[in-house]
Amino acid sequence: MSAGIELTSKNFAAEVEQSTVPVLIDFWAEWCMPCRMIAPHIDDLAKTYAGRLKVCKVNVDNETQLAERFGIVSIPTLMVYNGGKMIKQQAGALPKNAIERLFADQLK
Repeated sequence: MSAGIELTSKNFAAEVEQSTVPVLIDFWAEWCMPCRMIAPHIDDLAKTYAGRLKVCKVNVDNETQLAERFGIVSIPTLMVYNGGKMIKQQAGALPKNAIERLFADQLK
């Protein structure tokens, strides 16, 4: 079971845009091998930064509207939100320390 919050079109605003802490979003799919490679890193980061960072996941097969809204054409794609705005976006499988660098400057 993933440590991240499963995002949908219905809960996106509440979980991401209204979040009081930075948010890391992982756009992924079950069949995507690079997505599966970084999943343990995403789960570890969710546990390590609990309370300081919210980690969310979007299954692009189940949430096509969200994938289309953000123009996701390659997965995995990671996004960092803070204060209701997208701060960074990065596509591709990254090592854990590179994922961490995406949001480190947003932590309080």
